[in-house]
Amino acid sequence: MSFQKKRIVVKVGTSTITNEVGNNDLRSIDHLSRVLADVHNLGYEVILVSSGAIAVGSNKLMMPSKPTEMRLKQAAAAVGQCSIMFFYDKFFSEYDKTIGQVLLNAEDMEVEEKKENLASTFEALLEMGVIPVVNENDSVSYTEIESEDRLFSDNDKLSAVVAILCNADRLIILSDINGLYDKDPRFNPDAKLIPLITEINDYVYSIAGGAGSRRGTGGMKTKLAAASMAMSQGIEMSIINGRSPEKIFDILEDKPVGTLFRAE
Repeated sequence: MSFQKKRIVVKVGTSTITNEVGNNDLRSIDHLSRVLADVHNLGYEVILVSSGAIAVGSNKLMMPSKPTEMRLKQAAAAVGQCSIMFFYDKFFSEYDKTIGQVLLNAEDMEVEEKKENLASTFEALLEMGVIPVVNENDSVSYTEIESEDRLFSDNDKLSAVVAILCNADRLIILSDINGLYDKDPRFNPDAKLIPLITEINDYVYSIAGGAGSRRGTGGMKTKLAAASMAMSQGIEMSIINGRSPEKIFDILEDKPVGTLFRAE
């Protein structure tokens, strides 16, 4: 296994840590934690960017459906963030790993002093062998919940921002499909997976489609935006199915899996 790429950022979406009926998917969270713990054992520094606070909080509060009112969304996010960190701490601890929570707002990236302090925090955590778990601070940042053009967009863009901030070598986004297809595979059984993208042009954007799963807020377009950001800084990005996180090992061995966005 190549050790030229030592630092990776892995982004997991709401659709991976919840099941088809919207409840917490503990088996999936355990599976992901086990894989990332083993990747860490191989000598890689790992940063996990995790969505799902509102969905998990809604489950914890026994809300009949995903909230639409701002104050209820933020309340669900506050409760959900505690639950998500409890799950990650429980499962990562079982594999002898220590995690740390990092919550971000858009202004943390825009104010240079905050950005520098944040980068130093990541470096300190990684030096101590900690796996940082990152999320957007939905409980206080209403713009990220409500805006039609969110800066972080279900944490897809956030994962690219974190990868750039931390000088990562790879960004891996776990999605609810296997990668980028030439047409929407949910409605077109003849859709073909595109294994490699070296340029994000108008054609690539045209086949991206609309929103993602009903449980998340991201879609392929937000992932392309993340890829564009990462590629511009020389960071390779892959999209794979979140139900098969063990394919991360294939990525680290440079085997073809999902869709690779190669930085030229």
